Amino acid sequence: MTLTSPQPALDRSGKVGPVLDHARSGAAPAVVAGDAVLTHADLARRVADRAATWGPARRLVLVEGANELDSLVAYLAALQHGHVALVVPDGRSAQRDATVAAYDPDIVCTSGAHDDVRRSRSAHDLHPDLALLLSTSGTTGSPKLVRLSRDNVASNAAAIADYLALTPADRAVTTLPLHYCYGLSVLHSHLVVGASVVLTDLSVVDECFWDLVARTGVTGLAGVPHTFDLLAASGFEDRDLPTLRRVTQAGGRLAPDDVRRWSRFGRSRGWDLVVMYGATEATARMAWLPPDLAEEHPASIGVAIPGGHLRLDESVDDRPGVGELVYSGPNVMLGYAEAPTDLALDRVTTELRTGDLARERDGLFEVVGRRNRWGKVFGLRIDLDAVERSLRADVDRHARVVATGRAVHAFVTSGRGSAAARTLVAEQCGVPLHAVRVTVVPQVPHTGSGKPDYAALGDLAAQVEQEEGATSAPDAPARGVRADVVRVLGRPDATETDSFVSLGGDSLSYVELATRLADHFPDGLPSGWHVRSIGDLERLAATADNDGTTDARPGTTAAARERTRRDRPRTRLDTSVALRALAIVLVVASHVDLVGLEGGAHLLLALAGFNFARFQLSAPGGARTRLRHGLAGLAQLVVPAVLWVGTVALVLGSYDLTTVLLLREVVNGSEWDDQWQLWFLESLVWLTAAALAATTLPVLHRLERRTSFRFALAVLAVATVARVAEVGLRAGPTERYTTLVVAFFFALGWAGARAATTRQRLLVSGLALVLVVGFFGQAHREVIVLGGFLLLLWLPHVPVTPLLARAAGVLAGASLFIYLTHWQVYPPLEDAGHQWLALVASLAVGIAYARVVRPVHQAVGRAVLGPR
Repeated sequence: MTLTSPQPALDRSGKVGPVLDHARSGAAPAVVAGDAVLTHADLARRVADRAATWGPARRLVLVEGANELDSLVAYLAALQHGHVALVVPDGRSAQRDATVAAYDPDIVCTSGAHDDVRRSRSAHDLHPDLALLLSTSGTTGSPKLVRLSRDNVASNAAAIADYLALTPADRAVTTLPLHYCYGLSVLHSHLVVGASVVLTDLSVVDECFWDLVARTGVTGLAGVPHTFDLLAASGFEDRDLPTLRRVTQAGGRLAPDDVRRWSRFGRSRGWDLVVMYGATEATARMAWLPPDLAEEHPASIGVAIPGGHLRLDESVDDRPGVGELVYSGPNVMLGYAEAPTDLALDRVTTELRTGDLARERDGLFEVVGRRNRWGKVFGLRIDLDAVERSLRADVDRHARVVATGRAVHAFVTSGRGSAAARTLVAEQCGVPLHAVRVTVVPQVPHTGSGKPDYAALGDLAAQVEQEEGATSAPDAPARGVRADVVRVLGRPDATETDSFVSLGGDSLSYVELATRLADHFPDGLPSGWHVRSIGDLERLAATADNDGTTDARPGTTAAARERTRRDRPRTRLDTSVALRALAIVLVVASHVDLVGLEGGAHLLLALAGFNFARFQLSAPGGARTRLRHGLAGLAQLVVPAVLWVGTVALVLGSYDLTTVLLLREVVNGSEWDDQWQLWFLESLVWLTAAALAATTLPVLHRLERRTSFRFALAVLAVATVARVAEVGLRAGPTERYTTLVVAFFFALGWAGARAATTRQRLLVSGLALVLVVGFFGQAHREVIVLGGFLLLLWLPHVPVTPLLARAAGVLAGASLFIYLTHWQVYPPLEDAGHQWLALVASLAVGIAYARVVRPVHQAVGRAVLGPR
């Protein structure tokens, strides 16, 4: 059986017009951006007006490919009006600057900024057919670009629209970035038939994304394999999407079982799954699998697109019927460009050698491996794709395999399969077990376009081998920001696009990481560092070093950096870290009767609310992602606590089961006894759980996302009403330790974190004054809590010596564990009259316990978070 389609008719007259002649669709909607709906005629006018501001001469136009209207108009202005569009990712200034330096564009269109028209005529000799330049990898860190012609773009758009049977009634949503050829192909194919596109940069795990899909009547979604993992994790299968009629997949191989499952599910819900195959060098698409064949042939990429042709070059492989997949058609690129002079070259490519090994069955093509996915270990040539397929089929469907000169590395997402993975890889590769490394990662890294990031996996493999043979030589190169993130969070899969929050960081790991990062930022951590990407922090750290006295060159040693740090008289410490350290010292010092300064635990509750808003509520994604992050944080809090309290209950008998299970307040009376000692921990757990439950309800999640400060004030109002109803304005001796009464401290911290303007901070300060003064009936308690909170609200950093900053970081990072363990440490020493020794011992034991349970803390977080 062979399935073919003729090439759709194209206008090949000599007249030079727009590449995508969509303006003829007139009043039909073309783009939905926020509340604005542009018709095809409106869009064409905006595009023409933008191009007119550049002048008539044909030039090289660099455009940041953001999923927003301004970037889209700039891109179309270049494409439709005869210029050459060089599309780069948005938000990656280093890659944009590298491309600018390599190709010297005549016009630079940066997202959110005015167009930089650098010259009135082009500095380059541009081939008359050249229309579009894209990176092959989805980024532009390398100067190597794909040269695409007007015919390439137009023919591929027409072919895709043909085999997908797109009509003006279709509407796509930008699930993929517009700098990625797949994302651009969605735009092109819809515009060319008079259909429309909804612009958004929301993720499919975000509830707001699905609100947008339902509100705008989206008919088609596009995804890479990673997108389907996110769909499965985000409750997509429970959603009612009556307008959806097509889901397309490309950008990498989707497992056959997944193809079959999604195809069946789609048919049950009224939409088709269309598996596709392509490459940037073919403008986007080369093959497609008709939806009615997906369940019968789930491993196939299908047939060539209309107007294209696929063949096998069997000379490259010894297996019968297997060869390199070669494609020809009007969408094959002109060739590559590696320098500005290449922009003038004629076509040098007539057919595309894909590098994929394939076979043909029943008229359909099936990719079985890559020519360049071979490794060589112990002199043995290893087909890494074949090993990976076996591993994914038998051990872990998310597994990936790479090889170095020393070992084969398997990356799996569950420790339960480690032994099986190691054995299978050794047998498949024919290497001894000691030449196989298995690394458990919460998430196998992906590129910005959603493909497996084998380059990042190679880096991880090198890191594993380096750590195996690492030494603590004083002149070893200084560690980087990513190394600190990996160490503190236990996330070797962390990439430069991840942030502390997106990796599931919590308040305890925040302290340790903030302390470590202070080495890179002696003048204070950047504002909002916890939500900045690792890549941004690396670049900022290099800038900080270049601006200061530390040499930021790669050869800088740890010893040299340490000498520089010692020479600095002051560093800036995060105020929340300083307050946590001070609060826990005050808690223990008051308990051992060194000082009578209580209130530290209530201040810690306010800090907990502040950090809940900073970390749990700032995590990207929808309600399900927020729930996963929140449960991970709770588990990291509860598990080490229950381990300690349970052990104390068994060995010493000083706690009962209700205290071990953090249920003391539910069943115990109001008289103070040993069961009350852990009131702070119990309140913290239940308040965090309640806050998490409230903010993961879909309707409240969306409300909190839209009006975060007002939402926080509403929470504070509820907590205040509960307090007043329970005890009035002043709490009694034990009432001040009950969860319902102290909830307003947590809510106050939450509101403080959400106060983004001076007016909002003034309002929260006033509320704190009203709510705290008079609550204890003890001035010193109220001064400690109120003073600490106001410092947190108004002073992001405090200047301290580097030694004091490091000490504060250690104390703050272990504050929970110090609070947990000090009840068993200080009493005998205090009774013997050694108050200072009781204080020091309590702090030391808590710090030691924090170090002991750290692997447990990290493992619990990874287990709850699961694959991203």
